[in-house]
Amino acid sequence: MILNIFAFIFGAVVGSFLNVCIFRLPGKESIIKPLSRCPHCHHPIRYYDNIPLISFILLKGKCRDCQEKISWRYPLVELITASLSLLLFLKFGLSLTFLTIFIFTAVLIIIAFIDLDHQIIPDILTLPGIPVFFLAGIFIMKVDWLEALIGLLIGGGVLFAIAFVYEAITKREGMGGGDIKLLAMIGGFFGWKSLIFILLFSSFAGALVGITAMIIQKKDLKYAVPFGPFLAAAAVAYIFWGDAFMRLVLLRY
Repeated sequence: MILNIFAFIFGAVVGSFLNVCIFRLPGKESIIKPLSRCPHCHHPIRYYDNIPLISFILLKGKCRDCQEKISWRYPLVELITASLSLLLFLKFGLSLTFLTIFIFTAVLIIIAFIDLDHQIIPDILTLPGIPVFFLAGIFIMKVDWLEALIGLLIGGGVLFAIAFVYEAITKREGMGGGDIKLLAMIGGFFGWKSLIFILLFSSFAGALVGITAMIIQKKDLKYAVPFGPFLAAAAVAYIFWGDAFMRLVLLRY
């Protein structure tokens, strides 16, 4: 029980740092300096006002100095990261596998929220992430090296082919290079078999949300829905349900 609480707190603290990355990386700012500050008045945040989840509640969602509202995004990211930390700890225990997958999911959280805000996936996350998580997949996750390599190549190749065909038909870009690199990173980490689940899950969820958004906003297909968050969500879902899904597929075929 104590370790479970520690896992949740650990995730919340990391989530606070992820908020810094989400806010600063698109502008190519340092994630180290300066220390956390209010995005409105730029006053440095006091240490007792920077306690994950708790400070937001105590401050009633407002900056202590300028009284401007603090975005719900901050506690949401902290809560998501804390919850995933706990769930991963319950699944993998205190192990190198837990730490590796937690770091992987942390990167996915940063990517998802940056893509939601700016419709970009920074190369600074995916380009080093591809080789790092490819090696982690082989040596820590114990994925066969050939499966990991095929996953990396297919992951990038599938979305590249879709993007190429879509652009050829519609004469406009429908999928950015960031999505291609992200799926290559995911495929290299989990292996090519994971892509069956991840592409099905992300495509279905993306289509459902995209169609719903178009109906509500009354906009046509040229208004792109960022695909990165759906790929990230699918990769996280695969961690928990991927094995059961693959067993079901194998039983059916």
